[in-house]
Amino acid sequence: MEIHDSLNVGMTTNKAKPIHEVRLGFIKAAVWRNETEAGVRYNVTFSRLYKDSDQWKSTESFGRDDLLLLGKVADQTHSWICNQAPESDYATKASSARTSDAR
Repeated sequence: MEIHDSLNVGMTTNKAKPIHEVRLGFIKAAVWRNETEAGVRYNVTFSRLYKDSDQWKSTESFGRDDLLLLGKVADQTHSWICNQAPESDYATKASSARTSDAR
């Protein structure tokens, strides 16, 4: 049995897209940019791609053999977000906390 979202059948949607993706094998991270009053924040969703018959699908469930690759994807995603530091104050806040601790 095939289930369709009746609102989207035959229509194009203006779905928000991630600003960055990291993919290793079948494991993927999608990075989402969020503007907040405190500045830019990044959120990440992780998924595992798989093929069901002739159709590609994704799930947020990971098996034992996926976990190391998931960790590598998370590490690369973290590095990418940290490299966005001019747009984000994550690094600034961490640096300020370390400086005030040293005093």
